[in-house]
Amino acid sequence: MFQSDLFPVLGLEAVADSRHQWTALAVQPHDAAMPCASLLALLCQPDAQAALAPLDCIVSLANPLSLDAAQAALLPADRILLQVPAAALQDAAARKHCTVLADQGYRLLVEGEAGFHAAQAGIRGIAHGGKGLPSTLSLLSLPGPHWAHDVEDAARFATCRDAGMGWFSGPYARRRTADSGDGTSRKRLLSLLGLLAQDADSRELESVLKQDPALSYHLLKLVNSAAFGFTNPIHNFTQAINVLGRRQLQRWLQLLLYARPQQDGLPNLLLPEAARRAAQMEALCKMLGGDRDRQDMAFVVGVFALLDELLAMPMTEIVAALTLDLDVVGALLDRAGLFGAMLALVEQPVPDPAAISALGLTPEQFWHSQLHGWHWAIQVSRTI
Repeated sequence: MFQSDLFPVLGLEAVADSRHQWTALAVQPHDAAMPCASLLALLCQPDAQAALAPLDCIVSLANPLSLDAAQAALLPADRILLQVPAAALQDAAARKHCTVLADQGYRLLVEGEAGFHAAQAGIRGIAHGGKGLPSTLSLLSLPGPHWAHDVEDAARFATCRDAGMGWFSGPYARRRTADSGDGTSRKRLLSLLGLLAQDADSRELESVLKQDPALSYHLLKLVNSAAFGFTNPIHNFTQAINVLGRRQLQRWLQLLLYARPQQDGLPNLLLPEAARRAAQMEALCKMLGGDRDRQDMAFVVGVFALLDELLAMPMTEIVAALTLDLDVVGALLDRAGLFGAMLALVEQPVPDPAAISALGLTPEQFWHSQLHGWHWAIQVSRTI
């Protein structure tokens, strides 16, 4: 479909519902001039559909007439939402074409105030970013979903939610109240991280786990989930450690640190993001020829990169409390070395093709690492 040197580079941003569960991905191509039909064709490839399911994809369609109805009919429209600007609906031909796309199964969102043309164009919901809010009338007159993007913080999230919007994306996902907890809780978490980094004895891990009821609960819930398919129930930490194996135990415990309850009792959106980064870092390392130990280190960098936000502590203090490889430390503190370059790349909202090339990878290889990272994060978010 795409020549290797012309393979598109896409940014994918998680969109969550009001319960902080991922529900969709907002897609942003590095090249804004990329035809929408080409973008949809890539997203609808079997490997992409399988990796990103069951999440929908939101794609911006600046000019509705640019997406030929015949092309659109070849794609699985039920997985795609098209975001069109309100100004485009001023054109009668564009409105008519939107109704054709809606009849083919695409859900359409209007960016901006819906206006009286929305119903004529088959618009289902509103996409809104920045200050202010859509009118109450427009929110109530359309079935939704209504998507608030570029949501800055928890206060803005609450405002949009209370106004009737149901999907959310933006920095708020990482700016929610951190797990401030008390000093003892932080020290216990750092102690556990330190033991994991040192490959400590299972009994030492068990001793710390017993001091943290929330973490203990999540671990036992995890190993008894359908994802592992164990025949007999797991009732204690020794069993959990034995059935998972130390390598898997370390990985899941690193992620379970993010599963601690939030003040509002809702899931922590840092969890799937940490999982995505870790899995993509591991995939990139493998593509670059890293052995199993190096892949494990790449995974750790991806997971630990959000600990400063989780614990509301400077990364320098966190790293000082752990026994980590110098390559991991350099990546976490300064984005230094190969791991640092990989981390800086997976952190970018829209990846830089030059940075991908500097790593010695093709855009197509990077795309497959993205699919791997998102797929694993989706599974983690539904398992923990």
